[in-house]
Amino acid sequence: MTKEQQLLLLLEQLTPLMQRLGLWQEQAPDAKQLQSLEPFALDTLAPEQWLQWIFLPKMLVVIEQQMPLPKGFAITPYFEECWKEHGEYTPLLTLLRSIDEVCA
Repeated sequence: MTKEQQLLLLLEQLTPLMQRLGLWQEQAPDAKQLQSLEPFALDTLAPEQWLQWIFLPKMLVVIEQQMPLPKGFAITPYFEECWKEHGEYTPLLTLLRSIDEVCA
């Protein structure tokens, strides 16, 4: 299995897991919030919003357009810090760690 296939399988798990945890939103934030230049759009979006509305769509485009996968990023530490009081998010953190590993 290629790294692209591995990543796609992991990304496909993101939506249902976020839905089960009550982190999925039906309505997108307004366009101005999505245009933040800050890492993780931390000045305008909650961590789960960034995952849903920025990270997931961009990664799917990368795979769909057969662009090179980004390398060497690590998003998990940010989410571990944001959600350190939320033990129920452990499965999501585990999934994010797997995404980081595929793109290492």
